[in-house]
Amino acid sequence: MAAVDALDARILRLLLEQPRTSVREYARVLGIARGTLQARLDRLERDGVITGSGPRLSPAALGHPVLAFVHIEVTQGHLDDVGDALAEVPEIIEAYSITGGGDLMTRVVARDNAHLEDVIQRLIQMPGVVRTRTEVALRERVPHRMLPLVEAVGQASARPR
Repeated sequence: MAAVDALDARILRLLLEQPRTSVREYARVLGIARGTLQARLDRLERDGVITGSGPRLSPAALGHPVLAFVHIEVTQGHLDDVGDALAEVPEIIEAYSITGGGDLMTRVVARDNAHLEDVIQRLIQMPGVVRTRTEVALRERVPHRMLPLVEAVGQASARPR
């Protein structure tokens, strides 16, 4: 696990709050040398703390306002095959192996409920899929966020041990 110190947390906060700012400007705001900042950014990327820098897109704005979580039960020994097949379905925007009820949980977007049903039927027909269970999201209550976690990690690293 990568150690994130208080300066790293300040850097990450700036990246989250001002994603389109230049490295030079980040360094100026933080009061550190550009080389120091770049070395920190390189390390955070290498350590897997920073995993991307592209824009966050809205499935709803792309014509897919329906969001569902589909739990998939898989025949033993076919988890990798089903995972590979899921990657071929564009409406699946995330998939995770899970514990509990089912083997996989997917985040699926659709144009409407009929389209969602079509996607689910496609999943059910995949070799290795035993059954699915779908939960439709009604409203987003807490949007995807990382800033509170970054702040908590930064505060924890600043405390004396």
